[in-house]
Amino acid sequence: MISRVFKYLDLQILDRILSYTKPYKKLFYATLFFTIVLGFIAPIRPYLIKIMVDDFIPGKDVNKLIEYSIILVSILIGEIILQYFQYFLANLLGQSIIKDLRVQLYKKIVNFKLSFFDKTPLGTLITRVVSDIETISEVFSGGIIDIFGELLKIFVIVSAMFFLNWKLALLCLSPIPILIFATYLFKNAVKKAYQQVRTQVAALNTYVQEHLVGMSIVQVYNREENEMKKFLKINAEHRNAHIKSIWAYSVFFPVVEILSALSISLLIWYGMDGVLKTNLTFGDILLYIFFIFMLFRPIRQLADQFNVLQMGMVGAERVFKVIDLDDAKIIDKGTINSGDIEGELIFKDVYFSYVPDELVLHGISFKIKKGQKIALVGATGSGKSTIANLIYRFYEFDKGEITLDGKSIRDYSLSFLRTHMAMVSQDVFLFSDSILNNITLRDPSISREKVIEAAKQVGVHNFIMKLPGNYDYDVKERGGMLSKGQRQLISFIRAYVHNPGLLILDEATSSIDSETEMLIQEVSEKLTQNRTSIIIAHRLSTIRNSDMIIVMDKGKVLESGTHEELLKQEGHYKLLFEMQFKSQTNR
Repeated sequence: MISRVFKYLDLQILDRILSYTKPYKKLFYATLFFTIVLGFIAPIRPYLIKIMVDDFIPGKDVNKLIEYSIILVSILIGEIILQYFQYFLANLLGQSIIKDLRVQLYKKIVNFKLSFFDKTPLGTLITRVVSDIETISEVFSGGIIDIFGELLKIFVIVSAMFFLNWKLALLCLSPIPILIFATYLFKNAVKKAYQQVRTQVAALNTYVQEHLVGMSIVQVYNREENEMKKFLKINAEHRNAHIKSIWAYSVFFPVVEILSALSISLLIWYGMDGVLKTNLTFGDILLYIFFIFMLFRPIRQLADQFNVLQMGMVGAERVFKVIDLDDAKIIDKGTINSGDIEGELIFKDVYFSYVPDELVLHGISFKIKKGQKIALVGATGSGKSTIANLIYRFYEFDKGEITLDGKSIRDYSLSFLRTHMAMVSQDVFLFSDSILNNITLRDPSISREKVIEAAKQVGVHNFIMKLPGNYDYDVKERGGMLSKGQRQLISFIRAYVHNPGLLILDEATSSIDSETEMLIQEVSEKLTQNRTSIIIAHRLSTIRNSDMIIVMDKGKVLESGTHEELLKQEGHYKLLFEMQFKSQTNR
């Protein structure tokens, strides 16, 4: 039986799961201890009942009946106490392990390359971090420990049955081969069903997460009914996967009950003849009826617990696949982690592609001197934001060289590099937290006073003070309680208080009203003063005073120079400028 149970398990995954018990050895062994004690206690109560039926009831020995009844109740209370500790400790062990595992998984995920998130739905990752890991806890609370306990009970009960009367034991166990075969079929059916369940849970999470985030698009384009149809389909597939597992249970459990009843029927048919011939007693028959109930219940539980274990193994396999994704992890071999960043940046013949053999940047070269403010302009898809991503090392370039202060950008540790840089993007992300915490990102080195001073410096202190709770105002999820311009201003203060050596403004003034744009322009001037800054912009009016403007198209640098120099060249920049000027005057 044991070999059959473990034959169908991935022992490597099981061994890996068990390795997480090492920090909790005492807890693990304590749980095993209570499980073992419960296993050996199992046959005692029915045997005491047999003695009472055969020895004390016929002789009407009331004192002995009371004495044994007290012993029975004491053993029952003892079992209840042992079961409490066994259940509590098993669940405590499971929750402690998944706490550690979830930390390990989340730590791994936050260090993945952005290219991993480009290809992986967020709903799938949420499923891995939450529900898949939760199933692993059941490996301990309702899986391997309970399987061990039930197997021990079966072994102890079967041993007792053969020790007391091997003929009755064989008779009672005669339906077991049928039960083993039924268990085998049940196991295979439920394993497939559980795999489908996990797949459908991930699909459902992904769909719900994506469509809740994009609900404005759904409503703007009146797609509620269409998206609801898709949801109903995914939800139905999720339900069907669960029904398959329920169907297997609904067939298997009645089979167990029928075989249990068959075993009792055979016992009574054979036993009554033995009682009449006086080589068996009524206590013997009653004892083996109890043994049958105690034997078939663990076998039924064993099948259920084995599938709980299978589900935990499926969840563990999915979680470990993410943990083992070493190629998705950011490679950080940089050793420079001290000093300051002055901001001299050089791109030398840099090539880059998001997808192999589909170049986005074609031999980009330019130089930014310390303290310069340069602008990147060009049509959408020209490669402007890609340059910002490479500076931040969100992605690694294919060929060429990027140096910062005369050293390769790859020589800096990621933590040090990003600590000395800041980015204000078009799509500002704010956490569901206070304005203060969204600015400091809970960095204890940035005081409240420093934040207030920074807000005053950039001219947004008054707007914050008008909010309920001012700096403690909760902006809710993604900053939904603030306007786009207000969120943008918060992101400027965030960059300001971190005092970066290199600043990137990525479309920071797009899609906002003219009044807010003027305020943000003033903030930008203060933020970029005496600091190496890269401004990525569609609106050419916002970058006229830049020290240098780099014009890009289809991943190549077409022109570079000041605003006046580029207009004199009468090239691509002048064309863009005249097109924008005409569109603004025609409004």
